[in-house]
Amino acid sequence: MTESKPSTIGRRTIIKATAAAGLAQVAAPFVISARAADNVKIGLDDTFTGTYAENGLNEKMGAELAVDEINKKGGILGRKVEMISEDSTSADTGVAVQKAHKLLDRDKVDFLLGNVNSAMAIAIGDVAGQAGKLLIVTGGHTDSVTGTDCHWNVFRVCNTTRMETNSVSATLFKKYGKKFYFITPDYAFGHTLQQGFEAALKEVNGTEVGASITPLGTTDFSSYLIKAQAAKPDVIIFLTAGQDAVNSLKQAVQFGLNKKFGIAGAQQELEVLNGLPPEARIGTWVFEWYWKQPGVPYVKEFVAAIRKRNNGKVPTARHWFGYASAWTCALAANHTKSLDTMKMAKFLQNFKLPPEVALMPNNPFYREGDNQLMPTLYVGHAVEKGKDDPEDLFVVDQEVKGVDAALPVAETGCKMKWPA
Repeated sequence: MTESKPSTIGRRTIIKATAAAGLAQVAAPFVISARAADNVKIGLDDTFTGTYAENGLNEKMGAELAVDEINKKGGILGRKVEMISEDSTSADTGVAVQKAHKLLDRDKVDFLLGNVNSAMAIAIGDVAGQAGKLLIVTGGHTDSVTGTDCHWNVFRVCNTTRMETNSVSATLFKKYGKKFYFITPDYAFGHTLQQGFEAALKEVNGTEVGASITPLGTTDFSSYLIKAQAAKPDVIIFLTAGQDAVNSLKQAVQFGLNKKFGIAGAQQELEVLNGLPPEARIGTWVFEWYWKQPGVPYVKEFVAAIRKRNNGKVPTARHWFGYASAWTCALAANHTKSLDTMKMAKFLQNFKLPPEVALMPNNPFYREGDNQLMPTLYVGHAVEKGKDDPEDLFVVDQEVKGVDAALPVAETGCKMKWPA
């Protein structure tokens, strides 16, 4: 495996994939079905198989809960809401684009949601941009979704990668030191996370002692971990996610690297911690939402509702992503009394999520200028087992406001172009 510094995914590559899949969709023998006049349709294009399957399925569960709640409260514009879900897979952007066209062209959805994979989120954003439909990006974090690839009708619930690295960097420098080695997945999400940490290192005259660029779906991380050990960093930064994160962290502990170096990263998720053996639940990370927030309104009710659907298990950030995304659609339409995308997108500029949807402190809102949600980030550390609850596997040491972690709009690269 050749190792090198990551390069940014080319926009031309994404455009080609979008165009090719779009042509394939037009040629496909789909039977156009009549739109049900009494239903409003939300289309979810997400990862239900592969490396990120659990993440995507949890986003789906959260969105389904929201749809049920929306319908109990009268639906959207007095009409019943239904959700149509499509599996993008975890790694094939062309499939994600094809599924987005299917949802728009055949199923005639009114809204789009998705995707866990950052490259897919960019590509689906281009499809939604061309179609003029409101897209709420659930879980694709790479900066450009609301940065250089932003669209007036594309909003994002999850954080940017720069928000995640900015929120945790100072803690990592203080706790471990300033010599970093990166284990980086080879696609947009991993690349921009590493770039965010590199920018933070530069500000404090830190050192990048090496980086292993790993293919999505890697199962054997031994060669990368051996090189990380040889580089003698202060801390090994794991930027892997999903099953890749489970495999890489498990093997790091098997190699005993946690006895020699700090173990840390940016985004961490309960799906990963649940998938690890207790001895591998280590390190300093960022959670984007956490189920145990004493005193925060409506969190207990949300946890109870997900437990009923999730075999008694608590919700993860992915459940909340899907939930908040679906509710955003309903709130925008019902407040504007319209399904007109322009009216809804204008309404969402600086719109604060209501407490029963926000489920966190500091009044998260969609920032005008890049359509990025400004939520609360939770910096802390993983633990082997919960003190009072076996699923309480993360200790929150610090809450960081999204506006304090995010780049200013002028520095994101977003040049928002609204239709005339």
